[in-house]
Amino acid sequence: MRQNVARIGTRQLKQCMILLLAFSVHLTILAQQLARVPAYSVGMSTERLELLSSTFHDYVDQGKLPGAVILVARKGRVAYFESFGERDLESNAQMQVNSIFRIASQTKAIVSVGVMILQEHGKLLISDPVGKYIPAFSETTVAVPGKDDTYEIVKAERPITIRDLLTHTAGIGYGYGTGSDLWKKAGIQGWYFADLDEPVLETVTRMAALPFEAQPGAQYVYGYNTDILGALIEVVSGMPLDSFLREHILDPLDMQDTHFYLPKSKADRLAAVYSSTENGLKRAPDPGGMVGQGAYVDGPRKSFSGGAGYLSTAMDYAKFLQMMLNEGTYNGKRILSRKSVELMTVNHLGDVEFPWRKGVGFGLGFSVVEDLGRRGVPGSVGEYGWGGAYHSTYWVDPEEDLVVVYFTQLIPANGVDDHQKLRALIYQALISE
Repeated sequence: MRQNVARIGTRQLKQCMILLLAFSVHLTILAQQLARVPAYSVGMSTERLELLSSTFHDYVDQGKLPGAVILVARKGRVAYFESFGERDLESNAQMQVNSIFRIASQTKAIVSVGVMILQEHGKLLISDPVGKYIPAFSETTVAVPGKDDTYEIVKAERPITIRDLLTHTAGIGYGYGTGSDLWKKAGIQGWYFADLDEPVLETVTRMAALPFEAQPGAQYVYGYNTDILGALIEVVSGMPLDSFLREHILDPLDMQDTHFYLPKSKADRLAAVYSSTENGLKRAPDPGGMVGQGAYVDGPRKSFSGGAGYLSTAMDYAKFLQMMLNEGTYNGKRILSRKSVELMTVNHLGDVEFPWRKGVGFGLGFSVVEDLGRRGVPGSVGEYGWGGAYHSTYWVDPEEDLVVVYFTQLIPANGVDDHQKLRALIYQALISE
């Protein structure tokens, strides 16, 4: 009898040990986020993904793209991670998967998360007026068009809120709308700040005295909103923007190749910028100007542009997006609460029309798909994403447990349908849920 009991006890102990081992392995796998795995193991066809590779090799061979990196992650694993073409055509430097890109407006999503972190820390509410923290925004003005290129400057009907900035409904453009002569005179136009020899708070404080394009809450106007949020983060946190984001987002996510200004030791990994012309690809000016080949490396390193300043790699940015897809966590570290992620990734525009794409709204830093049929391209309702001025793009599809990062350096990108083909060829490769 005692021997039988002993045998049963030993058997149960072994079973428990097996279960504990299996659970331990499971936890280890969960901790190893974004590991490369065979595509079939996450429900994607290796054979069908070859169509993606051949198509982008063709873009390079035809001289439509200098080079690119594509990363596709599904179910928390990397199913596809490839580079194409060259990082620098003139020196014949090959593009690598760890090449560094100017991600421009993809900076906006990271800074928007930074604002939500401050709300979670009890430092602000997104319903607060911006003027509570940056007094220059307590009273703002709007340029109202008149006849024959004239305009009238009127007072804003209400204060601009932090949420207005997050949703791009503050009425603030990039200085090219009505009243652009005043913006030009102030030296504030376009999204490029890397060559400015002043902190971003000084720039946005000067900006507050200029007339905006629309009344707060009345229209979707894409512009300096997130640059203002970057300055707001500095005021509220008492830290430079780069330090705050490094401490609260980049380091916890192990995004070690994401910088406002590139360390000199990484300069040889930075992809060059090209422009589409009638005569093929032409290298963009170096340095300075809107494109700014050199200022990210050799600039004054004073202005941290929350709207367009970051450089990054495909893997770094995928970690950030995987955190969002994981409802605020990555590698066992929580960056945001589940409810903050939920709030950021639903449409906040209400009756305000999103002007660029049908079936799409805008949340707190991301565009959001609301009607798949109206948008008319493969994807899912609830998908969110955005892109950058240098022709990069990204999206997160929660329904398919999918993260996509596409980096290239092309401005302007004339006559190339790579974004559309990218989307079509990724979704055709899905073979199971």
